[in-house]
Amino acid sequence: MPTPKLAFISRCLISAICLVLPLLFQIDNLQAAKRPNILLIVADDLGYSDLGCFGGEIETPQLDSLAAEGVRLTQFYNTGRCCPSRGSIMTGQYPHRVGLGHMTRNLNQRGYQGHIADEAITIAQILKQGGYRTFLSGKWHLGTEDPTRHGFEEFYGTLVSAKTFWDVDHFTRLPTTRDTHTYPRGEFYGTDALGDYAIDFMRMGRQNPEQPWFLYLAFNAPHFPLHAPKEEIHKYADRYHIGWDQIREQRLARMKKLGIVPPETKLSPRSRYWDWGEAEARVNPAWDSLPTDRRGDLARRMAIFAAMVDRLDQNVGRVLTSLRQNNELENTLIIFTSDNGACFEWDPFGFDIRSSRNNTLYWGDQIERMGGPDTHHSVGSGWANASNTPWRLYKHYNHEGGIASPGIVHWPAQLKQSGKIISTPAHIIDIVPTLLEAAEVEYPQTWNNQPTIPLVGRSLLPLLKGEPQPERTLYFEHQGNRAIREGRWKMSAVRGEPWELYDVSRDRTELNDLSAQQPERVQQLSKKWNRWAQENFVLPFPQDYRIDYLAPLKPPQAQ
Repeated sequence: MPTPKLAFISRCLISAICLVLPLLFQIDNLQAAKRPNILLIVADDLGYSDLGCFGGEIETPQLDSLAAEGVRLTQFYNTGRCCPSRGSIMTGQYPHRVGLGHMTRNLNQRGYQGHIADEAITIAQILKQGGYRTFLSGKWHLGTEDPTRHGFEEFYGTLVSAKTFWDVDHFTRLPTTRDTHTYPRGEFYGTDALGDYAIDFMRMGRQNPEQPWFLYLAFNAPHFPLHAPKEEIHKYADRYHIGWDQIREQRLARMKKLGIVPPETKLSPRSRYWDWGEAEARVNPAWDSLPTDRRGDLARRMAIFAAMVDRLDQNVGRVLTSLRQNNELENTLIIFTSDNGACFEWDPFGFDIRSSRNNTLYWGDQIERMGGPDTHHSVGSGWANASNTPWRLYKHYNHEGGIASPGIVHWPAQLKQSGKIISTPAHIIDIVPTLLEAAEVEYPQTWNNQPTIPLVGRSLLPLLKGEPQPERTLYFEHQGNRAIREGRWKMSAVRGEPWELYDVSRDRTELNDLSAQQPERVQQLSKKWNRWAQENFVLPFPQDYRIDYLAPLKPPQAQ
């Protein structure tokens, strides 16, 4: 029998437990009910295999940590070009449907208006109406002059494609009445500034702890011009002298080890490229066939590219540190991807001065100037081919090298599958429905008294939680390059060339064209693509894209 003293202590403990347990359950329920903050991170021209967690040799520990604690999507698709992809990311629509089938030049066709359509509604507008604070630090590039008219409370970044990472005047703060950071002379770097303002905006979002926030962190790195701090470039100065052929082989080996691609995946041959204004394709050369000076120049270009990715990752780390310090990481939904595959423009040697046929061969002491404020380089098609290992082609095209992006999703409060790799096909049109489901916000049926365009994507949350997904059909087009993906089958075509058919369950590198063996399947999928293209204002293709780098088709509408 317990003593009276022990009995009294036991009764006190039971009473305390009875009081505390409901409070603990109440706290858990409040945490579960609290809507997440949302951090959407988009890189610019990042290749499929550039990140460490996707097989690359570039040091990206921050993004790698998100992948290790979250989920990697290995068949996550984009539209093949920056403006169209960013239009899809913002609206959940195929880009032509919202006027962004090409870039920001108006081609006087509904699908090619060159700006986000007046009737389109952005994720920022919807979330803002649903009670979220909304912020954008980074690249807009949707053909309009003020993202704050599209749902964002605060904006800092570039309204167009990147022209420089060194000039503070290239970046804009909106509304214009807001205070801006002051940077000492020579210490401004665009990627770091985007990190600065992202942290500022999160601080604003914490002013009301009961109100969640949405931050779109839209980097313009590693898009050309190749600009990076010298200390970052020197970290990679010796890494790329082995050349793109060995880098491709090494990356594929790591990708297989990580489970990014199946063990039987074959490396595609060196890709074709189309030089500025030329209709005939050439093939990237073998690295060992190049002269010594040219290899030195190209190795430094890739070192600068890697430095830009590294610095992007460091700024992601600064943002993650801010989340951790404020106990927000657990219930922040983070999605990371790239807007298209790596950029080939326009040949294996890249360009200099401006986007054109200009190329400068740097050698000897000139190498140290590369990447500084008075230079302007691109990385070229040979290294872009390596960035997109093991796929064919690049940005602009709808083969896997153009439309396959690394995808990372991290949300510890809801996704308990650390390090999981998901190979089910998904698309950036799925980002809007995913964010809306997570935020518990309904997609509006009307906007400004007009019916909204129905969403065509699907929320990724059931997929991320392991629920089986029905097969779907995904569609692509840019500058006459086109593709359709349905289950295990994918048809791809380069502008002016016939459809190619691939069984991507066995041949995702698109090496074994089955179109001649399965003409009925080609016809069936072609009809589906044409129906989609008509419904989404893709067709007719513009007769003139009004750009010098694209050679005219002969005949212009070859299908």
